[in-house]
Amino acid sequence: MASDLKVHSFEDVAKHNKTKDCWLIISGKVYDVTPFMDDHPGGDEVLLSATGKDATNDFEDVGHSDSARDMLEKYYVGEIDATTVPLKRAYVLPQQTPHNPDKTPDFVIKILQFLVPLLILGLAFIVRHYTKKE
Repeated sequence: MASDLKVHSFEDVAKHNKTKDCWLIISGKVYDVTPFMDDHPGGDEVLLSATGKDATNDFEDVGHSDSARDMLEKYYVGEIDATTVPLKRAYVLPQQTPHNPDKTPDFVIKILQFLVPLLILGLAFIVRHYTKKE
């Protein structure tokens, strides 16, 4: 690592999000992984999907080997300015209503679920009664 430490803003790093220009943020450090795009075992799509965000969790979740971690050093281009990294937003599920496209009240559906089988059973009994030979 160089003694003249280069500090990059998140916005600048996020601009490097293409196959021919790909930078990643991992553990507060910035890496230009463009030369490694064709050689990455998971393919270049995996690296591209990690751009524009802090890719530390993506990198750690895969369980990279020590040699992969050592390999990062040759792609090191500087540090990330932590004050420019957006805070993680918690994902909130949107409020969902039960699927009921025709807006039939729930109690009607429950009654029909009970009555329709009884009606079929009753019809089967009547047909059996009037068609049996004596």
